[in-house]
Amino acid sequence: MFETAELGRSVSKKAFEEAEATLRTDLLQAQREARAAGLPVVLVVSGVEGAGKGDLVRQLGKWLDSRGMQVQVFWDATDEEQQRPWWWRFWRALPPRGEIGVLFGSWYTEPIVEHAYNRIDVRRFEAAMHQVKAFERMLTVDGALFVKVWLHLGKSAQRERWQADEASGRPWKVSPIAEEYGEHYDAFLRASERAIRLTDTGLAPWHIVDAENSRFRDLTVGRTLLAAIRARLAEPAPASPAPPPSVELPGEPVTVLSRVDLDQQLSKTAYRRQLAHWQQQLNRLGWAAHRAQRSLVAVFEGWDAGGKGGAIRRLTEGLDPRLMQVISIAAPTDEEVAQHYLWRFWRHVPRDGRVTIYDRSWYGRVLVERVEGFATRAEWSRAYHEINAFEGQLMAHGTVVIKFWLHISPEEQLARFTEREKTPWKKHKITDEDWRNREQWPAYAQAVNDMVQHTSTSEAPWVLVPGNDKRFARVMVVRTLCERLAEALGEELEPVPEPPQRRQ
Repeated sequence: MFETAELGRSVSKKAFEEAEATLRTDLLQAQREARAAGLPVVLVVSGVEGAGKGDLVRQLGKWLDSRGMQVQVFWDATDEEQQRPWWWRFWRALPPRGEIGVLFGSWYTEPIVEHAYNRIDVRRFEAAMHQVKAFERMLTVDGALFVKVWLHLGKSAQRERWQADEASGRPWKVSPIAEEYGEHYDAFLRASERAIRLTDTGLAPWHIVDAENSRFRDLTVGRTLLAAIRARLAEPAPASPAPPPSVELPGEPVTVLSRVDLDQQLSKTAYRRQLAHWQQQLNRLGWAAHRAQRSLVAVFEGWDAGGKGGAIRRLTEGLDPRLMQVISIAAPTDEEVAQHYLWRFWRHVPRDGRVTIYDRSWYGRVLVERVEGFATRAEWSRAYHEINAFEGQLMAHGTVVIKFWLHISPEEQLARFTEREKTPWKKHKITDEDWRNREQWPAYAQAVNDMVQHTSTSEAPWVLVPGNDKRFARVMVVRTLCERLAEALGEELEPVPEPPQRRQ
C-alpha cells in the first residue's frame, strides 16, 4: 500500500514557488465558493511520525483564509473529554457549513496507537474502524466533504529526517514521542495500513502522500484539497439509498399507542405519598451515580400538553441541582442549522456523574421534521440508524439512557388546550402551532409507532407513559427512572411504605 509513497519524488524550490502562486489563488477561490455553497470541508491530516504534519498545517494556514478555516489539534484527551463519551471531542471540532476544518490528529489516532501497542486486539480495532466509517458516511450524506491525507515516510527516511533536524540545530522540530514511535515503526505501519484499508471508501477516500520532500508534500496536499472541493461543488452531495415506500394497510390505523391504558389513575393521597418516596430514592441514587461516575441522559417526548414539563419538574425536585441540567429544545439556531442535526445534542452530553434531561430531543428528526416535511424521507429514514448509533456510543461510555413518551388522548389534549386559553398564567403555553399540530394527530401517531419500532432497544427502551392522569404519569416517570438507575448501579430500592392504618 505504501510503496507508491516511497519513490523519492521531489519539487525544486523554483518549481514550488511558481506553482504556489497559482495554487494559493485557486484555493482561496475554492474556499469562497465552498462558503457560498454551505459546504463543510473536513481535512484529516494523519501520517507517520516525523512526516511534517505540523509543517503542512502551517503551510495551509498561509494559503487559506483564516476567517473560514479552523485548525483542531488532538493530543491527549483532557479531563473534560475523558469524562464524556469518546466521540464527544470530535463532534465539537466539526466545522460548520461553509468552513474548512483541518484536523491535526483525529478519530484514527488513538485506535491506531492502541492497536500498535497491542492494547486492543484486532476485533476491537476493526470494530472501531467500522464506527469511524459509519461516522464519516453519516456526515458525508448530510453534505460534508472529507479529504483524508496520509503523509508517509519510509523507516530510513524517517530516521534521516530526525538526524538532520538534530544536526541543523533544530532539535525542537523532533517530536518528544519520536524516538518511542520510531522504535515501533513496523507495528504502527501495520496498524495504519489496516485502518486505511478498512476506511478507504468512495465517499471518504484516503490520499497517501510521499512526504520525504516537503515541497512535494505541500503541493500534493494543496492540489488534492483543491480538486476535492471543485469536484464536490460540480456535483450534488452523495445521496443515501432511497428508502422503501411505506405500505398503507386497510382499516383504522393501529399503532403502539393504541395499547396504552389511559384509564390508570392515582388518588391525591397515594400520589403525594408515592411521589415523596420516589423523589427521596431518586436523590439517593443521583448521588450514588455521581460517586460511581455514571452519567444519565433522560429524554422526554410526547404530545403537546402531554405533561412533559410537569414530569420534568418532579424529577428535578428529587435531584440535587448541582448534578443536573435541563435542555429545552426548540427550533434550531443559525449556529445549530450549520451543523449535522445531532451536533446540538452532543454538545450537552453530561460529564461522568452528571444528569442531562432533554425536553424534546434528537427524535424531532423522525417526528416533527418528518410530519411537517422539514426533513426528506431519505433523511428521516436514515436517522433511525444514526440515533441508535448515537445512543449506543453514550451507553458504551457507561451512560444510562432512558426515554419517555408521554401519551394522552385527543380528548384530554383538547381539554388541556382549552384550559390553557382560559387561564392567564397558562396562555403562553398554547400557540396556533399547537392547534395546527393537533390536526396532524394520525400522522404523528404513525411516526411515534415507527420511532418505537426502530429505536426501542433492550438497553434504551421507550417507556410509554399513560398521561391522562397527571398524578399517575408523574409518579410513573420518577419511579421508572429510579428503577433504571438502581439496576445500572446494582443498588436496592426501598419499597413504598404502606399508608398509616386508620383508627377504628
